[in-house]
Amino acid sequence: MAELPPILAVFAHPDDEAFPTGGTLAHYARRGHPVYLACATRGEAGQLKDPALPVEDMGAWRTRELEASCRALGLQPPIFLGYRDSGRNERLRRDDPQALHNANLWEVEAKIRELIAELQPRILITFDPHGGYGHPDHLVIHRATTAAFFSTGHLPNPPARLFYSVFTSEYAAAMQQSGQANSILGGLDPQVFGVAENTLAVRMNVQAYLPQKRAAIAAHRSQFADRIQAMNATLEQQTLMEQLISVETFALGGTRGPIPHWPLQDLFDGL
Repeated sequence: MAELPPILAVFAHPDDEAFPTGGTLAHYARRGHPVYLACATRGEAGQLKDPALPVEDMGAWRTRELEASCRALGLQPPIFLGYRDSGRNERLRRDDPQALHNANLWEVEAKIRELIAELQPRILITFDPHGGYGHPDHLVIHRATTAAFFSTGHLPNPPARLFYSVFTSEYAAAMQQSGQANSILGGLDPQVFGVAENTLAVRMNVQAYLPQKRAAIAAHRSQFADRIQAMNATLEQQTLMEQLISVETFALGGTRGPIPHWPLQDLFDGL
């Protein structure tokens, strides 16, 4: 029996995979696709959200959290690209030459291109053009992964499609109203950082994978402890958050062949 085609998701930090794509990645892993996650940094600049954790080395701690998340979702062990977390806003590491924000974009693209040549993914997934909420590291990975999709077309078996993880404007507004924005979506215009419904190429119902997705979110306790607590504060909050995390949405960033219809039923529809 032939092996099902691989998927490669490329993100910037440990935890970037959990909320927006965890259910989708778990779905394809369960179906037998090899699902790989490339992570540009080890999240060294993360802020500790649970002071009870004995964290001495944030990068090492978050590496273990990502490994646990990948196990929960059924993914292959994470692949690290070797950069440092740049932080953001007032914590932006402008003078750190190893910070992803300061990296040579062509070098980042080359590393992703090498992974594509080695793993031969049929589907490539990364951040949308706004980097979700404008994080500088997310923007670097969006640009480098998009460039790598287009610069690998000469390979014998290049990726067939590039998808961007996106959320709708309605989702962004609901997150803000729920109190879950936690300074990430807070203050951002939902009609700028979210997309219109007609932009969606794929809407994945991941209700069946909520146990795996919740386990992946819980694995990132150092970053999500406050959000997990808020999600479970009241029955109303639990119900709202279950609705919000039960659907994952994607825009089409690139394709090497025709699209059979719009929207697609899933990432491989028509391939």
